[in-house]
Amino acid sequence: MRILIVDDEPLARARLAALLGECDGVEIIGSLGDGEAALGSLGELHPDVLLLDINMPGLSGTAVAQRLAGRTRPQVIFCTAYEEHALKAFELGAVDYLLKPVRLERLRDALQRAQRRLADAPREPTAWLHGRMRGEQLRIALDEVICLLADEKYVIVQHRRGELLIEDSLRQLEEAYPDQLVRLHRNCLVPPPRLLGIKTLADGRVLARLDGTELSPEISRRNLPVVRKLLRLG
Repeated sequence: MRILIVDDEPLARARLAALLGECDGVEIIGSLGDGEAALGSLGELHPDVLLLDINMPGLSGTAVAQRLAGRTRPQVIFCTAYEEHALKAFELGAVDYLLKPVRLERLRDALQRAQRRLADAPREPTAWLHGRMRGEQLRIALDEVICLLADEKYVIVQHRRGELLIEDSLRQLEEAYPDQLVRLHRNCLVPPPRLLGIKTLADGRVLARLDGTELSPEISRRNLPVVRKLLRLG
């Protein structure tokens, strides 16, 4: 299993890494200090399991789990010093709720539970977008996409390695991937995991903060409630 550790305390991350070293069949693919970084890394790291703290600056562990609710991967195991969030954690579909200091046997049990869940769930097929750039025919996995921007008769796909032009319209893409893309504006779609936050300008316009780019596309008034709901901002 591919494990991503997410905790704002370096010592806690180091302890979890040491414990995982005593567990069979696991690979630590990253160790991050905040929830926003964790969400932003999913498209690149593809973890099977998150070992997730709850009280962190910025995006809390429960907010991260809310964004991941309903997905097969990654499964969430909370590792926290606080007992009072356990009910909420299981409502969000967490595999387990481990209290710090985490014990090796409890961690092993939680990982076995996560492994059973992953084995029982069908693997989600990878969706590919096909297009071209500088005369080459290329494809890009949808989970690597940062945003999709309408540009005359093409759609520009921004991804971590550059850009791609495709001929499908935003409407066609939205209809083909209703659970994997959200509309910000008539000219822009984004995968929900790329949404980090919003900022309101003095003139009243609202812009999206996206992981992986400095681009801040505008969010229309019509689509703002959906974006706020995804971000759990009210």
